[in-house]
Amino acid sequence: MRLLLVAAAAIVDPDGRVLVSQRPEGKQLAGFWEFPGGKVESGERPEAALIRELKEELTIDVSESCLAPLTFASHAYEDFHLLMPLYVCRRWKGIVNASEGQVLKWLRPRDLRGLTMPPADAPLIPFLEDLL
Repeated sequence: MRLLLVAAAAIVDPDGRVLVSQRPEGKQLAGFWEFPGGKVESGERPEAALIRELKEELTIDVSESCLAPLTFASHAYEDFHLLMPLYVCRRWKGIVNASEGQVLKWLRPRDLRGLTMPPADAPLIPFLEDLL
């Protein structure tokens, strides 16, 4: 089974809300809500991948010093095993914009439980509840 490394961010606004995005139609798990981020490319560090993905997906600039590791997910899907570090980000430059047409929501951590999330993302919610 191949290992897929993905980096994700809990983008937290000044009111303590967390940003989630809905996976678009045509992608695996379409309609599910997830933390922004993406695949770590060969030779890329997770922090660099996350900075790149947040720029591409949300049009925001994040510096590595603003990414604080919180926890990680390890989940066996049918075709691959996902390993996903989750970073907390409270500071960025720019305005959050859904550049890939995805739907975005800002929610309190406790309200994330009402969303349909991928199996790897849902177990991360209690860590955010404890933090925020």
